[in-house]
Amino acid sequence: MRKNSLLTKKRVYLILGIMLLGYILLSVAPAFAQDATDAEYRPFPLIGSRNAAWIAAQLHLLFGSFILGVPMFAVIIEFIGWKTKEERYDRMAKEFIKLCMGAFSTTALLGGVLVFVLLWCYPKVMSKLSGIFGPTMIFYVILFFGETFTLYLYSYGWDKMQGRFKGWHLFLGVLLNVWGTAIMFVSNTWLTYQTSPGTQLRKLTEKTKEAWIESSIAQNPELTRSEVMADVTDHTVIPLHNETTGEFLGTVWEAVNNFTWMPVNIHRLIGNIAFGGSIVAAYAAFRFLVAKSKEDKAHYDWMGYNGNFIALCGLIPLPFAGYWLGREIYMFNNTMGINMMGALFSWLFILQAVMIGVLFIGANYYLWSGMGRIDGGKVYARYRPYMIAVIVICVGIWMTPRTLSKISTASELSAMGGGNHPHIGLFGLMTAKNTAVNIIILTTFLSFLFYRRSGKAPTVSWKGIGNIIISVIFFLGVVSIVVIGIVGFTVDTDIRVNILTPWQVVIALTVMFAVTVLDIFMYRKASTSGTIRWGQISERSQYVLILLAITFTSLMGLMGYARSGLREGWHIFGVMKDTSADAFTPSLSSAVNTVSVIMVIFFALVGFIFWLGLWGEKKKENAVQLEAEVATESDD
Repeated sequence: MRKNSLLTKKRVYLILGIMLLGYILLSVAPAFAQDATDAEYRPFPLIGSRNAAWIAAQLHLLFGSFILGVPMFAVIIEFIGWKTKEERYDRMAKEFIKLCMGAFSTTALLGGVLVFVLLWCYPKVMSKLSGIFGPTMIFYVILFFGETFTLYLYSYGWDKMQGRFKGWHLFLGVLLNVWGTAIMFVSNTWLTYQTSPGTQLRKLTEKTKEAWIESSIAQNPELTRSEVMADVTDHTVIPLHNETTGEFLGTVWEAVNNFTWMPVNIHRLIGNIAFGGSIVAAYAAFRFLVAKSKEDKAHYDWMGYNGNFIALCGLIPLPFAGYWLGREIYMFNNTMGINMMGALFSWLFILQAVMIGVLFIGANYYLWSGMGRIDGGKVYARYRPYMIAVIVICVGIWMTPRTLSKISTASELSAMGGGNHPHIGLFGLMTAKNTAVNIIILTTFLSFLFYRRSGKAPTVSWKGIGNIIISVIFFLGVVSIVVIGIVGFTVDTDIRVNILTPWQVVIALTVMFAVTVLDIFMYRKASTSGTIRWGQISERSQYVLILLAITFTSLMGLMGYARSGLREGWHIFGVMKDTSADAFTPSLSSAVNTVSVIMVIFFALVGFIFWLGLWGEKKKENAVQLEAEVATESDD
């Protein structure tokens, strides 16, 4: 046992040493970039510079999303176990963190690979970014060391920090999430600045305002100061670079707090939770399928349910965060926004709708399958066909394109009278799509509500009135969302985008909040009419969990392609032109192929990490069995 302990310590020191070396190199990256400016671009063998950077960045992002998302719900689950005194919660939280330990070193190594690819292939770009964001890169390294040491203390101190020390262990878990969230926020500054290197006038310092005015006059000496400021309001987008020389005019904070920084932060924060939950659920599904004992099947069935629940908690608000991000892109640059949804990437968003439809249908299917393991769960089965119909119809609306000109023949276009279908063309407008997605979200929420109620009977005297109130809230919410969607066809874009669509979001969130509060009070002291038979669920449902993880991964890859592709021929939009051999936007088919390769590599690495975990458990079980046999022989 002592030998195994020494090996474990050596492995920890080795991993820490590798990460220390990698991030020391990261900290001096700006210096390397400054010295490498003699070459603007360098080729990468075989696959090209852009593909090399794309693959390294996406793999690093996927693993990073996992290790940032999982600790968020692991510490909550640990807290629940601490308060309820149920060991199974503590065991599950510990297993989540064990998965993070395997992925953490992989994330760090991929980060090092990404840094070297960028420094080698794009030295001038890195020089430009490091010149603007140098202080944030140093801060990033400090945050990384904080996260590294906290993660190892949190993981290896799990068994020792029990009892009266549990509060301190939970504090480490919270601190770990603070480090991780800060790391994500800092790294997002660099990529969002490339997309939106500007901010509103009201957010600028007086010094930056003066620099911008002077640069505008220098470009056109005939202008006066008052003419430069004519029609400029507090919300006007002001570039942070001299449009002629490319010189940076602002401060580090102004570059950080650009148009898309906070929307991307929130979108990724929610997405990390959903993605982490889906990967954990896929891991649990894999362990369920290979489990031999009923106890293991029950544990991993329960773990898979919790993983899917966490993924749902992230998936439901994710479209709202995505809408906010898209709105900010439109506000920064109208052309960029039009390219995103109505031109260059329009069919990508049709594909996105298909994949999100798979996520919602799969999540609902898993909940409906799970009701079969609950005594009394079949009472809600009669609603299932109607809910399926609603989701399928809404997904169909969501994936309807506005124009069919790219896929229609000349005779078909002539019969339609143009590229827009005369009957279903309206479904291609965003007002119809926003209405559909809100109804999908409410239907999914209703599925979870039915699952939560399965096997329980409320004992409160007002249960009948409570159900009527909940039904009325749902009915009024859906009707309001549909009416607002219909009105959206008749109003100006500004009113629809800035008033009507946000109201749809507010109504959907209000319905879910109000119903949740009422349901909690109704079922707080409910009698249980049946038990949950953990482990007695179909294997099909486990394959659905794996499908959801694959779909999440593909979706993240394709949306990354959209976000980066919006810059088109620019490294930094409107500031630094891309003049490399790869200075073109890849086609959708090319992007799908690249993302597919990335996804295969990612799941191969994840599978290897899972296998290592299984291998380690088997070695531990064999060691315990051997010790027991030796003890038995010595007694004899």
